[in-house]
Amino acid sequence: MLMITGATGALGTLVTARLAGRDDVVLGTRAPAPGERRADFDDPASLDFTGVDTLLMISAGAAEDDVVIARHDAAISTAEKAGVRHLVYTSLSGDGDHLTYALAHRWTERRLRDSSLRWTVLRNGLYAEFLAAIAAPGPDGTIAAPLGTGRLAAVAREDLAEVAVRVATAPDAHAGRTYELVGEQALGGADLAAAIGGAYEPGALGDTRAAIAGAGQALPFQVPMLLSTYSAIAGGFLDGTSVEDNALRALLGRAPRPAVEAYVRAVRG
Repeated sequence: MLMITGATGALGTLVTARLAGRDDVVLGTRAPAPGERRADFDDPASLDFTGVDTLLMISAGAAEDDVVIARHDAAISTAEKAGVRHLVYTSLSGDGDHLTYALAHRWTERRLRDSSLRWTVLRNGLYAEFLAAIAAPGPDGTIAAPLGTGRLAAVAREDLAEVAVRVATAPDAHAGRTYELVGEQALGGADLAAAIGGAYEPGALGDTRAAIAGAGQALPFQVPMLLSTYSAIAGGFLDGTSVEDNALRALLGRAPRPAVEAYVRAVRG
């Protein structure tokens, strides 16, 4: 049996759609529908991996580091006790170590290496759809995100879902492997503006921080997360050039979807 945690999230939804109709797949969610299992990482007692052979653990990273680490540790510990044979984890690309949210991913990778489980790590690059959120055009079509002259090797989320399904449904071929999965064509602010027929006028980090905090929609831990993302892109750390052995094309068995097209679709809704 293959179990997917985080099945109702953005990535999980795409994964489960590809596996719809299979009777050897079970979904784990906080509020399960009939036929699903409750899998609330904040409530370790709710985790039931009985009969699970392969666990696709989609990162539960939307929280402070100590919370994410506790969630992932609970899931891995439960998997060990339940006799899960193989755990596939969606991590963060290797060039993302400058990001404030990298630590919990690297901790989880280390915890897996030290576990009794067979494992595979999918080091996902940042989504093109996420780029659409942090570099969205204003009402006049101007992109003011503080990306400087940096570029991001963004990936269409659909491609990462496809890779996750390919690996999780045939895990033996991928045991003990850590795969880097970043885009092949890095995108900068000018590229994004050209794709939507707008303009690129990058703002300053300080102004962006004040705007995010002033909007009152971001949780306190999310402000430094977002600012570190802008800084890493602007600094040239996420353009894919420092990633060795990008496995995206090989695992897809085809050319990746153009990230700029995913960006445009996300921006236009």
